[in-house]
Amino acid sequence: MSWKGLSRAVALGALGAVLFAGQAGAVTLVPPKPSVFLGVSDRGTTAEFNEFAALTGKHPALLQTFHPWGNSLNAAYERWRETGTRPVLAIATTDDQTLAEIITPEQIALGAGDDYLLQLNDFFAKRGLPAYIRPLGEPNRCLNAWSAINCDGTQKGGEHTAYWYKEAFRRIAAIVRGGQTLEGINATLAEIALPPLNRTKGPNPTELAAAPVSIVWSPLPGGSPRVKGNFPGNFWPGARWVDWAGTDFYSEYPVWEDLKRFYAGKQWKGKPLAITEWAVSGKDEPRFVKQLISWTVKHPRVRMFVYYAGFGPGANTYDLRLYPRTTNTLRLKLRRETFLQYAEYNASLFPPLPPPPPKTAKAP
Repeated sequence: MSWKGLSRAVALGALGAVLFAGQAGAVTLVPPKPSVFLGVSDRGTTAEFNEFAALTGKHPALLQTFHPWGNSLNAAYERWRETGTRPVLAIATTDDQTLAEIITPEQIALGAGDDYLLQLNDFFAKRGLPAYIRPLGEPNRCLNAWSAINCDGTQKGGEHTAYWYKEAFRRIAAIVRGGQTLEGINATLAEIALPPLNRTKGPNPTELAAAPVSIVWSPLPGGSPRVKGNFPGNFWPGARWVDWAGTDFYSEYPVWEDLKRFYAGKQWKGKPLAITEWAVSGKDEPRFVKQLISWTVKHPRVRMFVYYAGFGPGANTYDLRLYPRTTNTLRLKLRRETFLQYAEYNASLFPPLPPPPPKTAKAP
């Protein structure tokens, strides 16, 4: 074995010892105290990642990729590798081009999406790749297809309720974490009144390997709209199914009282916290950056800090290049050593995907 290969094997062996020393399904991937993982959203190219790193003067440890339900991870995996980042996979149930709903919360809960969940478990478990899985973020934002409240404050009902959201979240966590036999996973699902594993593309696996993934639950700190039944606690799936509690906070909606209240939430009191998305938009906001970083530093359970740099083609109001004073302030504040540039076990340790098999020519 080459020295590089031996180093990787030693590193991954140490990773296995760290991750699986405790009970399966309890992986948190929290940085050492008092450090905070710095992150940025994935805009689809390594060039855009490198541009953000150059603007801020710091390499982000995490790269958050937004994917529609059922999407392949192959292209994202190569970006995680090339950028030397640890993945954050944010999963939506809408097509990223048409915004059409692919699957409902009730359908997920009842097993209609199990093929995809098994795919995720296999992808991360087979490679031993540590990752944060963020399913169905912002469930209390009315514009999201998986939300339970319409924008006029009325209940959606049917397949889109807080009950079905919570059941869907639990099923996602149970299957993607793995670490159980088929009998064990079916017993776990039965405990929460859900049907057994439902693989449609072939027989169910006899066992699900334990994946080194950490499950992130991330509502808005208040609610959009702010009505009864649409606050974070209404969507809490339970401590068993959540490794991190996270929330999003933007300069356009700086309701600090909501952020303070979310941090103090009793239901997730023992969980590490993540700012899963934050950004400035519309105008230069250096004061907002100062306030948010100061707030983060003063709240020791916050251990992840991810800038939302926009997503998809077209105009991008979150582009830091539009806000020079904001960027200068951010660059200055991120000099703190506690904002980590690298996760010790990141995707750069892992080999590239094998090339796809050559296509056979069709007979004339």
